[in-house]
Amino acid sequence: MDPVHEDDLAARLKAYEGHPAAVAATGKDPVNVPMIRHWCEALGDTNPAYAGPDAVAPPTMLQAWTMGGLTGHTGRAQAYDELLALLDESGCTSVVATDCEQEYLRPLRPGDEITFDTVIESVSARKTTKLGTGHFVTTRTDVRVGETLVGTHRFRILKYAPARPPKKPPRPRPVVNRDNAGFWEGVEQHKLLVQRCTACATLRFPWLPGCAHCGGPDWDTVEASGEGTVYSYVVMHHPPFPAFDPPYAVALVELAEGVRMISNVVGTPYDKVRIGMPVRLEFRSYDDDLVLPVFSAAEEDA
Repeated sequence: MDPVHEDDLAARLKAYEGHPAAVAATGKDPVNVPMIRHWCEALGDTNPAYAGPDAVAPPTMLQAWTMGGLTGHTGRAQAYDELLALLDESGCTSVVATDCEQEYLRPLRPGDEITFDTVIESVSARKTTKLGTGHFVTTRTDVRVGETLVGTHRFRILKYAPARPPKKPPRPRPVVNRDNAGFWEGVEQHKLLVQRCTACATLRFPWLPGCAHCGGPDWDTVEASGEGTVYSYVVMHHPPFPAFDPPYAVALVELAEGVRMISNVVGTPYDKVRIGMPVRLEFRSYDDDLVLPVFSAAEEDA
C-alpha cells in the first residue's frame, strides 16, 4: 500500500477508538443451570461450586452470557461494523481471534439477567504476522447485573490480508541404492521391472539382494504387463505434507504377475477406490526429473 494511503487508513482506523460496539445490550438468556452444566461437562470441570442450590457460574463463562447467536443483539452499534468494513476494503478480509482478558468482580448466579456495553478500545498500527499483515482490534465489554459491574471482558482479533501461500515444494525423491537402482532405471524408460530369481523363477517385489524363497543371489527381470487390482488401500487425510493434496488414495496393488506394490491411484476420486477394482499402470511426470509409476482405473471399471 502507498505510504500516503497507509497513513490515511491508519488515521481513519484510529478514529474508531472509543466508539461503542454495543450499547445497553441484553443477554439472550438469564444465567441458568443447563448452560452451566453443559459448560462444565464440555470442560470436565467437576467443581462443586457450579452445582446444587447455591451454584455459581464458572467465571470463565463471562463471555458466554453476552453472545448474540446467529441473530445478534439489538444493542449492537454501527461503528464496529463500519470499522470491519473499512478493514475489508483495505484488503484485510480474514480474521482470527488472538486472545482475551477477563476481570471478575462478583460471581454470576442462576437467575441473574445481564446487560453489557462494548467499546472499541484500540486499533493497532499495521502489523506483520505469519498469517499476513493487518490490524489488531481490541474491544472491552463491561458486564452488569442491574447497576452492578460484575466483570470486564477484553477481546482481541486480528483482521489481516492473508500472506501469499509459499510455492508448493517438489515431491519427495525416492531413495535409490544399489539394490533397487535397476528398478528406477526401468521407470525412467517407462518400464515396470520385477525381479525374478534365476534359480527358482520366483518373482519378488520390492527389489531385494537375494531370493526369499530359495536364497539364491542371482536374478534377472521381467517387465510387468501393468494390469492389476486393488488388494487394499488407505485414504490419507492427516498429517498433511506440503507436496501432496489430501485426501488421496494409496493402494496396495496386486499385479497380474502375482506380486504386490504400493502406489497412488490417480484419476479416480479417493472415495470411489474399492478393493478388487481393476487398475492399469501409467507413468506420471511430477517435474522435469521425477517420473513415478502410478495406477488409474482400468477402462472396464472407469
